[in-house]
Amino acid sequence: MIYLGLDLGTKTVGMAISDPSGIIATALETYHFKENDLQKAVNYVKMVVENRGVDKIVLGLPKNMDGTLGFQSTYVQTFKTMLEEETKKPVILVDERLTSVQVNKILIDADLSRKKRKDKIDALAARLILQSYLDSPKKEKKL
Repeated sequence: MIYLGLDLGTKTVGMAISDPSGIIATALETYHFKENDLQKAVNYVKMVVENRGVDKIVLGLPKNMDGTLGFQSTYVQTFKTMLEEETKKPVILVDERLTSVQVNKILIDADLSRKKRKDKIDALAARLILQSYLDSPKKEKKL
């Protein structure tokens, strides 16, 4: 089973993909789109899903630190609905709190320049989101 991990922003969507056994997540790319143009992002993700033989999509859901959902969560849930309609694939929401912070820290520790960090952060955040799902003991119950 191949999973596609996504980290959605207002102008980018970071992507990661699993190996066919669903064990290892690898950063794929960051797709840039016009601000809030979700349809363009959905169209691109749909193409990736078809070209890569993706079975399920794992989408990061931003939550406030207290666990509540804010504006960005509504934006992600809209994207989820659009993706499910366009791809006909299940989309699993995963808590993504602090993933970008974790990735940024890793990249700083690796001594990458600010520009190089900016180019890589979304795809690596998607990788972290996907890998956390793949490692989750609850994964089998969600299949």
